[in-house]
Amino acid sequence: METPESELAAEFGGNLATPGPEDFANGAAALAAGLVREAQALSASAAALRATAMGTPPGVAGGEALGDVRRARTVLAAAGEAALRAALAIDASILLADDRPAAAHARKIAEAARRVGLPATTLAPLLRAAALDFRTDDAAARIAASTLAADLCALLNQDN
Repeated sequence: METPESELAAEFGGNLATPGPEDFANGAAALAAGLVREAQALSASAAALRATAMGTPPGVAGGEALGDVRRARTVLAAAGEAALRAALAIDASILLADDRPAAAHARKIAEAARRVGLPATTLAPLLRAAALDFRTDDAAARIAASTLAADLCALLNQDN
């Protein structure tokens, strides 16, 4: 005999131990939102680094451009890397919106990484951070997001 709780859990996709399809959809959406937040942080870092390397126009009060070409080149390289990672995070967040198995997500993400010239594992830390920065109290979706992130990271590591 089913209890009201088990009937409710079955209707809404599972329980805390075994997230259901709706929980995995919510988890994927939360991961996508987390990737967008990670992309925002990377974009801000890229812009700040670029501004540091460029300085201010003549006649405007503020900092000057880096005088040492080697330092400027290093700063601009870091800015470019951060911008590429931000673009990849946005691309991955868009890909996570589609309902597909983790292996298919990993293939698409790996293709996106190759397009920008980065290894597929570049996204693994961002996925883990997105899973940890979960902004809801839905425990089943949190478990689903963590499971999806772990699966994607393992699959992306296999791709390299």
